[in-house]
This record gives sequence, structure tokens and C-alpha cells, in this order.
Amino acid sequence: MAFDIKNIPFSRYGSFLSVSYLKKRKGLEEGLYLRNIRGGDDNDGAVFKIDVLAENEVVPFESVLEPTSLELVSEHGSVKLVMGDVDNVCLSSENVGIRFTLVRHAYDNAFSRSDKSWQINVFSKKINFMTTVLEGDLTVDAPWNVNGCEKVIIDFLPSAKTNKMNGILEEFTITYKNKEFKQDFEVCHKKVKESFQSWQEKVLSTPKEYEKGTKQAAYITWSSMVREEGKLIRPAMYMSKNWMTNIWSWDHCFNAMALLKHQPELAWDQLMIFFENQDSTGMLPDFINDEFAYWNCTKPPIHGWTVLWMLDRSESISNNHLEEIYTPLSKWTNWYLKYRDYNKNGFPEYHHGNDSGWDNSTVFSEGIPIESPDLCAFLVLQMEALEKIAVRLEKDNEAEVWKQKQESLLEAFLDYFWKEDYFTAYVADQQVKTGDSLLLFMPIVLGKRLPKDILNNLVEGLKDESRFLTDNGLATESVSSTYYESDGYWRGPIWAPSTMLIIDGLYRAGEVGFASELSKRFCNMANKNGMAENFDAITGEGLRDRAFTWTSSVFLILANAYV
Repeated sequence: MAFDIKNIPFSRYGSFLSVSYLKKRKGLEEGLYLRNIRGGDDNDGAVFKIDVLAENEVVPFESVLEPTSLELVSEHGSVKLVMGDVDNVCLSSENVGIRFTLVRHAYDNAFSRSDKSWQINVFSKKINFMTTVLEGDLTVDAPWNVNGCEKVIIDFLPSAKTNKMNGILEEFTITYKNKEFKQDFEVCHKKVKESFQSWQEKVLSTPKEYEKGTKQAAYITWSSMVREEGKLIRPAMYMSKNWMTNIWSWDHCFNAMALLKHQPELAWDQLMIFFENQDSTGMLPDFINDEFAYWNCTKPPIHGWTVLWMLDRSESISNNHLEEIYTPLSKWTNWYLKYRDYNKNGFPEYHHGNDSGWDNSTVFSEGIPIESPDLCAFLVLQMEALEKIAVRLEKDNEAEVWKQKQESLLEAFLDYFWKEDYFTAYVADQQVKTGDSLLLFMPIVLGKRLPKDILNNLVEGLKDESRFLTDNGLATESVSSTYYESDGYWRGPIWAPSTMLIIDGLYRAGEVGFASELSKRFCNMANKNGMAENFDAITGEGLRDRAFTWTSSVFLILANAYV
């Protein structure tokens, strides 16, 4: 089970460290880097460039990435890296050494703690490292200049007697706590193997033909977890430890769904992370990471849909859980009605494409704010979820209020957005005419709550091979549209969230055969081409970030429950 390090980073459950292959840019050579992914995706997090040494010279190597180890193989010998714990990288080599070259900025420095250990203070990344050699030699080139080191180059070299090297690189943010490492490399490796094996056993089961994709999805979801730190007061699954090193406020829902069956408490943690960072007005941030929440956008309110899905499939959600989410979910719903109805006509708007999750969809080509039918559909389901929660919690009067609200919004929404045989969106009270976006089919999430004629029209449109339906699933912009782009983000590529929402709506509408067929097409594509952020709708090629957790989670859900 080997992965391509150029597409999938090396990390482990709970760690903020990641080893990735970075392309050349100003001030950065192309190559393999140890990164610190704290603080989000505003920078690449590169801390050390990694090279293999033979006779004190940098030599070419190939990377062999497996779920619990990264081996750098040269013609002279190899170096193996494992993350024995969340805050360290254990090193072992024979005949060769390994070099860590600091991506230096002002004030970065290093100093000797002993002949076997050096401390590196990386001001620019808000992190410190302790490097210790356990067998072999440690040499450091770090000349001091006024208030920092001109460079920091750390070489772990094999012993002259045994030709072997063992060492460890530990990260810390505040105070280093002295440790005595009595475990050998294989013990460290065994420890991380046990962690991954435990996770893998809890991953949703899938048909045998999806073994390749299931193993990749298991690794990506496990290795994308970070521990509680800063604003993250629960263990959290990042979208990726490649480039999208945040959690967005609809992505987390799909990850929660995939964890529900075998890790229900961890699933609940994923769902609640954003509600713990909710504004007093009820708004959820666009994204969060360990350091901050971002508020200039938000994401669509699919949380009610998620809760309904989870309640239908698990008895693990207790009344205590529902008490925990009821008020935050109510505030989130009411926020749209109070703060996002610009013209006070009863239909909330998106203030930017990013608010919808479909950042550059053609629905947003003519301006903002946009009244889009998917938003009302999500809010109807959110009100239904709140009604069900209120009934469970014996809040009968509140349950009746939510029931009336959802019925009223559903009736008004259908009258306003449905035009004979299609849904439309509005900008400045005018219908949006640009493009042909799958976004306008998202009300299918309402399933049988839609009138039969509307449902039939939507299904017919989704089955039209001249528009959205391809061999790989549903394109996000019609392939016949003049705005279609093969790598156009939300103007063509296939995405996991839109696929999951539509399939679930079809399934609940009784279109089980079509839902199953779409599931197969998506799973076949992901199994072949990996768990990418999105996919070329025609070729199925993976695009953008190639190690994405919501793709992994949706693949597992569809392969387990819908195929």
C-alpha cells in the first residue's frame, strides 16, 4: 500500500507535522519538506528541506510512502522516517545520512544542548525543535549573526563503526520537557502501526473492488486528524495536510457522517467543532484552524440535513447530544432569516459564491447578493431537524413552531423559485441567466417533500447526458455550457459534496436505481484516480489538492451504503 508523496503527504493521527513534496517557488527549492501546518493555508508551512547524504554529499533518492512510514531510497542506502508520536519524527538509516536544511527567516536560530542534541527555534513558524542523535553523529552548521543564525543545516550521519544512524526530531511550542528515549526505531514504528490499524478497522466496509480506494481513504482520514490545540478543543479532521489545512463549515459534516457508524463520539466532535466557534448572532465562520476563525464568508446550512442523516442511521446520538446542538442549530437557522434577507422578502441570500460553497459557480456571474433555491431547501431541512430534536426533547411548543416555519418556507420557496420546469436564482430581483449550473438542482435534497412534477423534472435534467451526467458522475456546470471548464473549480469538475447531497436526495425520493448508479460512477472514479479535491468530469482525473478528506469520507459512505 504505497502512495505518491507528490500527491499525498506523510503524517499521522494527531500531528501538526507533515512531510510534503513542494514545487519550486521564490526562495524555495523543489523537493521534500517537513512542514508545520498550524495557522491555516496562508503559507506552505515549510520548515526544513529534506535531503539524503552519502559521504557528506547530497544524493538523489526516491520516496516510498506507506501509511506508517516514509522511506527515502538512494543507490547508497536508505533512510526511514516514522512519526512514533504526534510530536516527533523518528529516523533510522543504514549507509546514508539525512539532512534537514531550515527554510530560514529573521531571528531563526539553533544552539547546542549537548554533543548529541541541538535546539532549533523557528520564529517564523512559531515552533521549536529538538534534534537528538541516538546512534551515529549529529553535525550542525548554524553560524550566529547578531540576532539569528545565517543558516541552519542539521545532518544526522551514520556511525563510522556500524554504518547505522538512529535519531529523533521533536517539536514543541513552549517549553521542552527532557525525555529519555529508550525505545528503538522498530518499537516506535510498531506504535504508529497499531494506531493506523485501529483506525483502519473502524473504517466503513466497502465492496472488494474498492479496496485500493478504501485503503487510501483510510490513510487520508487518519493522517489528517490533528489533536486538540488552540481554537480546536476537540480532535479535528482537517480537509487535508497538503494545501487545504483548515476545516470549512460544511466540509466537516461529511467527515462526521463517515465516522458515525464505528466512531460515533469522534463523529459528534467533528459536527460540533463549528458550533463551539459560533458568533453570538448565530453565524458560523467560513473556516477555522488551531489559531483563528475566518468570518468574511460562511458556508451553506447543511447541518440540519446532516443531523437528520445521522439520526436515521444511528442510535448513538443521545438526548444529551441533542441538547448540546439544539440551541446553536436554532441560532444558525435564525441567523439566515434575520441577517441574510437583504430585501426582506422572506428568502435569504448568499453574499458571495463562497457562502454557497460553490465559490465561482455561474449562478454568481451577474453579481451579489444572490437568492438561490438551494439555500431555502437546506433551511427547510434544518427546520425539520429542529422539529425532530424538539420532539425528542419534549419541547412540544417549539416543535410546532419549527413545523409551521418549514411548511411556510417550503410553500413560498417553491412558488418563488420554480419556473414551469426549472429552478432559478435571483440577483437584484432579476433571474440569473448565465450558464447552466448544477447548483440549481440542489433542492433535490428535499426528496419526496418536492411535488412529483418538480421531482420528475429535476431527475430528467440530472439524467441528461448532454448536460451534467458523465461516465464519472455529475459535472457542476453543464458540459454543453459555454462556461464549462475541465479544471474550472465549480464550473465543471465533479465534487464529493454535491454528489453526496444529490444522491441522498434521489435515494429519499425513491430514485434508488439512479442514486446507486451515480454512486458507482463516483466511487469507480475515486478508486481509480484517488481522493482528490475535485475531478475532471470527462476524464475523471483528480484535480487540485490530491489528498482530501471529504472526498475520502463521501467515497466511503457511498461505497458502503449507496452502491
